[in-house]
Amino acid sequence: MTTLEFKPKLFSTVRNYDKKQFTTDLLAGIIVGIVALPLAIAFGIASGVTPEKGIITAIVAGLIVSVFGGSKVQIGGPTGAFIIIIYNIIQQYGFEGLTIATLLAGVFLIMFGVLHLGTIIKYIPYPIVVGFTSGIALTIFTTQIKDLFGLTMTSVPSDFIEKWIAYFSALPTIDWWSAGVGVASVAVIALWPKISRRSVAGKLPGSLIAIVLMTIAALLLRQYMGVTSIETIGDRFSISNQLPGAQVPSLTWDVIKGLVSPAITIAILGAIESLLSATVADGVIGDRHNSNTELIAQGVANLASPIFGGIPATGAIARTMTNINNGGRTPVAGIIHAAVLLLIFLFLMPLAQYIPMACLAGVLVIVSYNMSGWRSFLSIMKNPKSDVIVLWVTFLLTVIFDLTIAIEVGLICACLLFMRRMAETTDVKVISDEINPEEENSDFQLGNLEHLTIPEGVEVYEINGPYFFGAGNKFEEIMGALRHQRPKVRIIRMRKVPFVDSTGIHNLTNLCLMSQAEGIQVVLSGVNPTVQAVLHKSGFDTMLGEENICSHINIALDRARQLA
Repeated sequence: MTTLEFKPKLFSTVRNYDKKQFTTDLLAGIIVGIVALPLAIAFGIASGVTPEKGIITAIVAGLIVSVFGGSKVQIGGPTGAFIIIIYNIIQQYGFEGLTIATLLAGVFLIMFGVLHLGTIIKYIPYPIVVGFTSGIALTIFTTQIKDLFGLTMTSVPSDFIEKWIAYFSALPTIDWWSAGVGVASVAVIALWPKISRRSVAGKLPGSLIAIVLMTIAALLLRQYMGVTSIETIGDRFSISNQLPGAQVPSLTWDVIKGLVSPAITIAILGAIESLLSATVADGVIGDRHNSNTELIAQGVANLASPIFGGIPATGAIARTMTNINNGGRTPVAGIIHAAVLLLIFLFLMPLAQYIPMACLAGVLVIVSYNMSGWRSFLSIMKNPKSDVIVLWVTFLLTVIFDLTIAIEVGLICACLLFMRRMAETTDVKVISDEINPEEENSDFQLGNLEHLTIPEGVEVYEINGPYFFGAGNKFEEIMGALRHQRPKVRIIRMRKVPFVDSTGIHNLTNLCLMSQAEGIQVVLSGVNPTVQAVLHKSGFDTMLGEENICSHINIALDRARQLA
């Protein structure tokens, strides 16, 4: 029976907690809170919700992930990976549909953790992860073109190709002041680390510096030059700093059924991103996270976030690394980060209305570039064709359709290609005349040379590798090609077969029944205890006869001589 594995890192790290560690955690938490602010606002708006919902998500999810998570330094909150999923769900089901999908995703994540699936999820093929991550990055970049250049458009098509056609059609409406703000924001964020490398200001994120500078610039342009074309958050949204009350949406079975697919996508993506973030963090701080505890914490966070008006959340690699680089080594830093965001939300949120939309678009352009993983994309292009196919299928489906379809089809492709590779690792060969003793291992007990000679009227086949459905079909093909031969005994060597599945047993059974109908006896050689136990459980040994299942080739050849 599976036991619940839930061991939050917070409870183990506070046992030897001291003032020195609190000081470093405090500094790291404050800095991460400041870094998270512009990203939370940008992710919220890009997802199709109000900016305060992004901050609420960072507060609620950030607190829960730090308190209950399986990593010492993981920072939870909204991330760019969810933008496209959230936007599409809102367009199709409304915000209430998003709330229900997020709640369901929280339940799925908890189930993943309870069922100990944390280690399995980490082994989702790398080309799939890179494919949909790069696809999301390109899609995020595409969604920001309108605000980045201040284009005047009545509506923006949802389709990727139609969107770019609409952008090119709207190029004459470009607002050069907005475009200037957007391009300047990208430049500030990109160049800030180099400019401030040796100064105290280097601790501040470039995105925050860009927002402050561009907001001031937009206010000055409006006040002294009469430039009113630069759209701000306040022009599009009404800003509120009131904490929302807890609300649970009305759930019906029909609604739940319709939202299971996007909920699973949120859960899988959240699991992958949070565990990837925790794994990267482990390598930096020399620790080892508890993946199942982390999944349970992510699930609880995604249950709590929508109840308070938030959106899906997961572990954020950039904010987690910021936490580590500034000295954070316990979950206390993550708790402080959530407290800092709460204070900003309560006392400074109204100021967000002056932030230019073009500036937020610039922030997301940098986010999409960092997400793109173009170096990883190019490196996979040098890998085997199967990896390249999975990469491109996942990437194109993410861009052209949506992430739900991309993950489903990508996983199916990866599974099919994995099955094909497994089948290729198993080969079946026919041994004629003599068996070379130099090729034998412990399966063979060296005796007289005549023991190596295959008697007349005996055929020997050897299966190398797992005997599952792929290998079974291959074996059937070889047998079919040799069906014109009528030996008295067929020896099937299975010394290099580590396991056998139901299809393999089915094929073996058919082979034995067909051979017996033709007056041919089948003898198995070198069957290991694991495979023999499976054959016994299926009743195969009773049908074949236990005396015809031999432990090594000497006994099998002696048995064949008796039968022949």
